[in-house]
Amino acid sequence: PGQYQEKHPMKRETNAIKTSKYNLLTFLPLNLFEQFQRIANAYFLVLLVLQLIPQISSLSWFTTVVPLVLVLLFTAAKDASDDLNRHRSDNRVNNRRVQVLIDRKLRSEKWMDVQVGDIIKLENNQFVTADLLLLSSSEPLNLVYIETAELDGETNLKVRQALPVTGDLGDDVEKLADFNGEVRCEPPNNRLDRFTGTLSCGGQKYPLDNEKMILRGCTLRNTEWCFGLVLFGGPDTKLMQNCGKSTFKRTSIDRLMNVLVLCIFGFLAFMCAVLALGNLFWERNKGSSFTAFLPPLDGNGPGFSAFLTFWSYVIILNTVVPISLYVSVELIRLGNSFYIEWDRKMYYARNDTPAEARTTTLNEELGQIKYVFSDKTGTLTQNIMTFNKCSINGKSYAWTDCSPHRLGFCVPDAATSLLSPQHTETVDFSFNRLADPRFTFHDHALVEAVKQEQPEVQAFFRLLALCHTVMAEEKTEGELFYQAQSPDEGALVTAARNFGFVFRSRTPDSISIVEMGQQRRYELLAILDFNNVRKRMSVIVRSPEGKLCLYCKGADTIIYERLDPSCSKLMDVTTEHLNEFAGEGLRTLALAYKHLDEDYFRDWRRRHHEASTVLEDREDQLDQLYEEVETDLLLLGATAIEDKLQDGVPQTIEQLSKADIKIWVLTGDKQETAENIGYSCNLLREEMKEVFVVSGNSLDDVRRELRSVPETPLPPPAARRALSLSTANGEYGLVINGHSLAYALERGVERDFLRTACLCRAVICCRVTPLQKAQVVELVKTYKRAVTLAIGDGANDVSMIRAAHIGVGISGQEGMQAVLSSDFSFAQFRFLQRLLLVHGRWSYLRMCKFLRYFFYKNFTFTFVHFWFAFFCGFSAQTVYDEWFITLYNLVYTALPVLGMSLFDQDVNDAWSFQHPQLYVPGQLNLYFSKAAFFRCALHSCYSSLVLFFVPYAAVLDSVRHDGKDAADYQSFALLTQTLCVYVCVCVCVQLGLEMAFWTAVNTFFVVGSLAMYFAVTFTMYSDGLFLALPSAFHFIGTGRNALNQPGAWLTILLTSILCLLPVVTLRFLSLQLRPTINDKVRPEVMLKVRQAKATPPPPPRRARMRRTSSRRSGYAFSHAQGYGDLVTSGRFLRRPAATPRTSGSALVGRATAGFSPMGRSAGYSPAGRQHNAKVPDVQVTSLQMYRTMAEPGL
Repeated sequence: PGQYQEKHPMKRETNAIKTSKYNLLTFLPLNLFEQFQRIANAYFLVLLVLQLIPQISSLSWFTTVVPLVLVLLFTAAKDASDDLNRHRSDNRVNNRRVQVLIDRKLRSEKWMDVQVGDIIKLENNQFVTADLLLLSSSEPLNLVYIETAELDGETNLKVRQALPVTGDLGDDVEKLADFNGEVRCEPPNNRLDRFTGTLSCGGQKYPLDNEKMILRGCTLRNTEWCFGLVLFGGPDTKLMQNCGKSTFKRTSIDRLMNVLVLCIFGFLAFMCAVLALGNLFWERNKGSSFTAFLPPLDGNGPGFSAFLTFWSYVIILNTVVPISLYVSVELIRLGNSFYIEWDRKMYYARNDTPAEARTTTLNEELGQIKYVFSDKTGTLTQNIMTFNKCSINGKSYAWTDCSPHRLGFCVPDAATSLLSPQHTETVDFSFNRLADPRFTFHDHALVEAVKQEQPEVQAFFRLLALCHTVMAEEKTEGELFYQAQSPDEGALVTAARNFGFVFRSRTPDSISIVEMGQQRRYELLAILDFNNVRKRMSVIVRSPEGKLCLYCKGADTIIYERLDPSCSKLMDVTTEHLNEFAGEGLRTLALAYKHLDEDYFRDWRRRHHEASTVLEDREDQLDQLYEEVETDLLLLGATAIEDKLQDGVPQTIEQLSKADIKIWVLTGDKQETAENIGYSCNLLREEMKEVFVVSGNSLDDVRRELRSVPETPLPPPAARRALSLSTANGEYGLVINGHSLAYALERGVERDFLRTACLCRAVICCRVTPLQKAQVVELVKTYKRAVTLAIGDGANDVSMIRAAHIGVGISGQEGMQAVLSSDFSFAQFRFLQRLLLVHGRWSYLRMCKFLRYFFYKNFTFTFVHFWFAFFCGFSAQTVYDEWFITLYNLVYTALPVLGMSLFDQDVNDAWSFQHPQLYVPGQLNLYFSKAAFFRCALHSCYSSLVLFFVPYAAVLDSVRHDGKDAADYQSFALLTQTLCVYVCVCVCVQLGLEMAFWTAVNTFFVVGSLAMYFAVTFTMYSDGLFLALPSAFHFIGTGRNALNQPGAWLTILLTSILCLLPVVTLRFLSLQLRPTINDKVRPEVMLKVRQAKATPPPPPRRARMRRTSSRRSGYAFSHAQGYGDLVTSGRFLRRPAATPRTSGSALVGRATAGFSPMGRSAGYSPAGRQHNAKVPDVQVTSLQMYRTMAEPGL
C-alpha cells in the first residue's frame, strides 16, 4: 500500500504472526546461547575445561559434567515446553479461515495466507483478519458496526462507513474483482485513533481516514457481511504494533543473585590467591624436605607450582557457587507455579477458568509488588450498566436489594425484620408486553406512580425515551434490541422501556415510542449533541399534540447552572439525593426540560441553520446558540446508574492497600467515569485529604499544576524501615487525563509527575493510549526501585503487561490477547489478592529461606577445604571423598531444604488475609539482601571452623580401642563429611525454629537424607565396589572402621551443639529485642487457633461507608461527540423496524385528579397542566438504609 510498498517494492506482506522464539533448527544453539549468558553456567563450563587439564585438576571431570548437563537439560525442557505453547497459540490464530476473493471467486483461506492487496469478505460476529479498508457492506449507506474491545477496551459498538465509490460495488464479486484503484497511505504505526491515506480511482482521489478502516482485533457486529481491502497484515497491523516487544523478565532476586555471584567469584579468586601464595612460601621453605617423595618436574620452580595451585583451588573451591543451586531454584519455582494452577479458590466456575502460571520464573517476585497498574473496563468492572436508583420531583426511588450479601456487611436481626416483602421482591412488569425480561427493580412505589400516571414520573421516563442516540432493532414482533454507543445510554433507555415508555424506532426526523401501550410519534427537530465541554445533550421535539419541548440530560453541576430560579427548593432535595447516590459510587445524571415558544423556535432554528453552514468559527457559534436555548430549564430529577464492579473488587483493593501496595488505574475512559469507579471500588476515599486533578492543556500548565501539589515530608529512613501492625492510610489521590499525561511524560516534567504521583495512595490516568500505559509503567520502573505489576484483559493492555515486572491477564470479555502476553492469568480481579498475599508472599518467603540456608551449607562445606589447605602443604588435596563432593548437593543435603522451600507456611491463607501487613517485608527486601547474604557467610565461616577443628582436635594423637592409630586421612575425611551432613541436620533444626508448617514430606526428607547418606557411604566403601573399580572407590572399609568408635559419635554430638548454640541464642535475643512483624503475628495466630480449635473465621466484611460530600459522579456517559449528526443525517439508521401493534386498551387506575406537585414552583407541568402559583414547602425526605413505612396510597 502506497508509500510503504514503494520502499519495499519486492516485498509482499503476509498476515502470519509469530510470538514463538525457536524452531527445530534454532532451538539448540539459541537456547544454549541464552543459558550460557547466565554467569554461573558459563563459570561451570570454564571449570569443566580446567578439570580436563591433568596438571591442575585433583577432581574427576564427572563432578562438574553431571550437574551441568542436568541443569542445561532441565532448563531446555522447560523453555521448549513454553515455546511449544506459543507455537500452538500462533497456529490457532494463523489457521483461522476467511473468505478471500481469488480469480473472481470467494475461496476459504487461512489467515496466514492472506496478503496485502487481497479483498476479503467478513460475516457477522467474525474477527477482523487484518487492517482493512472498508469497501462495502450489507447495511444501508454501507455502514458496519464493530466492537473494538481488544483494541481500546470499550465494548460499545462503533460505526464505520465505506466510501460511496466503493459502496456501490455491493457484494457483486465481478464488480469487486474488476475494481481498479490505488491506495497511498501512512507506513505501519501504533496510532489507533488516526489513519491518513488516499484512494485513487477513475481519475479521482478520495481521502481516507480512520472512519473508513476496520482494524485487526475488532469484531463485526450486527452486520450481515462486508468486504474489505487488506492494507496491513501480520506484524504491521496496529494491533501487533501496539503489542510492544517481548522482553525476558528476571526477578529482583535473580538480579541480586548475579551481583552476589560476582562477589563470590571475587572472594573465590581472593581465597585461591591466598592459598597460591601459601603454596609459594611452603615450596620455598618446606618443599625441599619432600623432594624425595614429591620430585619437582623439570624446570618447574615454586612460582609455577603456585600458579598451578591457584587453578587447582579454583576447581576445588567451586562448590562455593554450586550448580545445583540453579536446579533447586527452578524446581521451587515450578512447584510454586503448580500451587497457583491447582488453587481451587482461584478457579472461576462460571467460565470454567482456572488460574494459570504462564511462566515459572517469576513466582517470588509476586511477593515484592509495590505498584499495581490496572485497566478499568473489564478488569475492575464488568462493563455492565444497571439502572439502580432515581430521584423524581423530590422523591427517591431505589433498586433496594437489601440482601446482606449485596450490602457487604452483616445485617442485625432487628434490621432484617424491617425488610418487607415489597422491598425484596422484584417488580412485576407483566403489564408491559414490551418490557425487557432481564431488567430488575425492587421499589414497587415507582411502578405504581407510573401506573397512576403521575405527570412528573411520566415526563421523567418520556425524557429518557426521547433524549438519546440509541438505535432500535426489532427483528420479530415485540423483540427489541438496542444498539447504544455507550452502555449508560442503553441502561437508561431500557429502564424507560420497562416502566412503560418504550423507544421503538427512529428516522432522521422522528422518534416513535410506546407510552403505556399507546403508540406516539414525536417529530425530532434538533439534537444538541454531547461533547466534553458541554457535558450534556438535548433534543428538541414536537409532540403529537403540537407542543414544542426541549429535553436535556447531563452532569448535575452543568444542569443546575441552567435551571429556572423557581426550582431552587426542588434542587436542594435532588442535591441531597445526588449526594446519597454518589456516596454509593453510582454514576448520576440530572434531567430537565423546557417548553419552547413556536415563534422563538422558528427564529432560533433559522439562526442554527446559518451557523451550521458558516466556514469560520462554526463550533463557537453553535455553542452560543445551544447556550441560549438551554436556559431556564425545569428540573425533573436525577438518575443513578451502577457500573457493575466485578465481584470482590472493593475488598481486594482495600486488602492490597493495607499491604502498602499502591494502585494506579490506567484507563481509556473519560475522567468522570474513571473517578466514579475509583470511589465505588474504594480506590479513592472521602477520608483522603485531597484528590488532585491535573487537566492542563499545555506543558507549562501541567508543570505548574504538578508543582502546586504540597510537598509531604518523608519520614526518616529508620521510621520507613520500621514495620508495625497498624494500617497506613492514604493521604492524597491523583487524577490526570491523557492529554495532560502526554505533557507529564515529557523529559523535564516526568520527575515532577512521578514525585506527585508517589505522594498519593491512588492514581487514576484517564483517556490514555496503550503506548502511554507502557510509558507510565516504564517511568516508575526507571526512577523507583520497586517491583511493578500490570493487570488487564484487552489487547490495549498488552504493552503495559509486557512493560511491568509482572504481567497478569484477565480472561474476560475482551478476547485472549492480554492473557497470551501475560505471565499469570485468571478470570477475576479479586483473585489478585490471593495471588499476591498468599502465593506471592509464600513463594518469596520460601525462596529467601532456601537461599540463606543453601548458601550457608555450601559455604560451610567449602571453607573446610580452605582450613585444610594449611595442614596439607597447600597441595590442593581435597578433604572429602570425590563421590561425597559429587553427591553432597544433589543427594545428601538438597531434599531437606527443598522440602522447606516447597511446603513452608508462616501462617495459612486465611490469616494472610487477616494480616496483610505481613506482605510488607517482601517490598523492603528484608528476608534476603546483601546484608543477609554476608551474615550468612559469617555464620558459615564460624561453622566451618567448628566443623574442621573440633574433629581435628578429636582425632589428633588418638588411638582406637584396639590401640591402633585413628588419625589417618581417610578416617578424618569420613568423620568430617559425616559432620557436614549432620550440620545440615542442624540446618533443619534451625529451619524448624522458623517453620510453622511441618509435613510428613519434610520429615521424610530429613530422615531420608541421613539414611541415604549412610546407605550410600557403606555401599561405596564396601569391598565389592573396590574390587570392581579400585581407582574410583579407594576408601575401602573406612566406614566400618571409623564409625564404630564411640569417640566419633561424641565428636558428632559436640560439633552439632556448637554449631547450633549461636543460632538458638541469636534467635531468642531477636525475638525479645527486635521482633519482626512475622514474630508478632505468629504467636497471636497460634493463640487464636488454640482458642478456636477450628479453622479461623473469614476476615470481617467491611461496613459500607456512606459518603456525604458534595462530590458527585458527574456526567455518566462515555459518549463520543458527533453521534447527534449521525442520527439526524440518517447515516446511522438500520433496517426499518417491524410495524408495532397498537394497543387501544386504556390503563386502569388513573388517578390524576388529586395530584399535588412537590416542590415545583413553575406554573407549568410536563403533562401540560397549570400548577398552582403558590408552591408549598418541600418536605425533605431522609434516605434510610431500609424503608420502615409504606408509601401512602400504594
